[in-house]
Amino acid sequence: MKSSVLVLFLAVSSFLFAADPIDIGSRRELFVDDFLIEKMTGKAEQRLHHPQPQEIAIKHDMPWEGSGTGYHSVFKDGDKYRMYYKAWQLTVTPPGKVNTGEHPLFTCYAESDDGIHWRKPELGLFEFNGSKANNIVLSPGKMGAANPDPGHIAIFKDDNPAAKPESRYKAIVRSGSPKGLLAFQSADGLHWSPMQETPVITDGAFDSQNLAFWDANSGVYRAYWRYFTGGTTDEKNWKPSGDRAIRTATSKDFLHWENQHDLSYVDSPSEQLYTNQVKPYHRAPHLLVGFPTRYIERGWSESMRALPEHEHREWRAKANQRYGTAITEGLFMASRDGVAFKRWNEAFLPPGIERPGSWNYGQQYIAWHLVETKSALEGAPNELSLYAGENYWTGTSSELRRHTLRLDGFVSIHAPMKGGELITKPLTFTGKKLTINFATSAAGGVRVEIQDATGKVMPGFSLEDSEEHFGDAIERTVVWKNGSDVSSLAGKPVRLRFALKDADLYSIKFE
Repeated sequence: MKSSVLVLFLAVSSFLFAADPIDIGSRRELFVDDFLIEKMTGKAEQRLHHPQPQEIAIKHDMPWEGSGTGYHSVFKDGDKYRMYYKAWQLTVTPPGKVNTGEHPLFTCYAESDDGIHWRKPELGLFEFNGSKANNIVLSPGKMGAANPDPGHIAIFKDDNPAAKPESRYKAIVRSGSPKGLLAFQSADGLHWSPMQETPVITDGAFDSQNLAFWDANSGVYRAYWRYFTGGTTDEKNWKPSGDRAIRTATSKDFLHWENQHDLSYVDSPSEQLYTNQVKPYHRAPHLLVGFPTRYIERGWSESMRALPEHEHREWRAKANQRYGTAITEGLFMASRDGVAFKRWNEAFLPPGIERPGSWNYGQQYIAWHLVETKSALEGAPNELSLYAGENYWTGTSSELRRHTLRLDGFVSIHAPMKGGELITKPLTFTGKKLTINFATSAAGGVRVEIQDATGKVMPGFSLEDSEEHFGDAIERTVVWKNGSDVSSLAGKPVRLRFALKDADLYSIKFE
């Protein structure tokens, strides 16, 4: 009797689930989480991919910059790419003395026509050592608000249609007293003023790159900032307790914030996270993607002593052991509601091959955020560029290296030559054709089947009817024996079945 009831319950549950499909419309969907995945069989799996290192994009070697330069904000603004960053010099000497006062923390500005070659314009806004021939865009003591810290800043262009002309560019800046986050605005991205004199967010630690942006998909501003799970035990000296964590909130006007939550993670352990780098992914803006920095203290060991620049590591450790034995790297995470994230436990941007300026505290802080740039391969499609720091705290300058990734290329459904399959949850769509972002070997391939919500094959759309698609393309139209037109199925609950061999499937989109 009990088994019969269970079978009936499962049957009814399956029916109810099938009757409530996911409406994806014509938006692009990536496989960065389990949102669309019903099951995978054979050797199919989700696979995290890694950006490939390219050239040094910019070297922070001017007298007003230095080895502590970081917390970059990068975005495309029309035909121009903009970059803002903290400029700072930290000098460590053999006795273990750390000098952070060679010059104040500034916000500096750089720009590019292609996201690859960057220049530092002479803005003439602020004086340094008797000259205004520099790219300083914000200077302490001259920002007109409650003790702002231009070293802890995140800047973005506000795409909110209701944004006023004088606040087309916005920034979140840490304040010292009272402690919190200040809201700044600019009409041109160069001349800044506070939106109000007091902090707009006060509950947090804030000793990181705290940020906010307009989320067009939800119609709200979102903020993400540094928080400690145990709060702060010493407000004056910013002494933390608990783990380094991330908190978020939303706002309608950028000044009044509500709905505070600590981020939660799917299948991820508690870890020390320095930055968050969350922002909508421009090709699928309903997805929020982030690149937090994982911070881990490894302590002294033979492996630690074998890492690059051992002598300088010893100097830093004399000041504070974590300065010499902590290591940082970039992670990847994604969310659909801005609070619950699928965070990949494996490193997205690990320290890489050992070389000077690597495997230290401050390396691989990924800039906020990625941008689309042209490929170095003639005729190839655009790619994603991400920027991450190197040579932090080890000399008189630091560098920002560009890394590249294929469009949508964070995570794929991968299967080896032995093959594997993905079956999606029931969904509905709008459009006339299905396109896929995929890559195979010369002998590999992808075939696609469309089923109804119960798993029954739709006539003309079986695996046997499907062409075997091979190649490496950002957008390929799926074709069956009778062509590519799927408009007869639009609006109906369906499942998609992908059969892969030696192939990666990155994203799908109905057009």
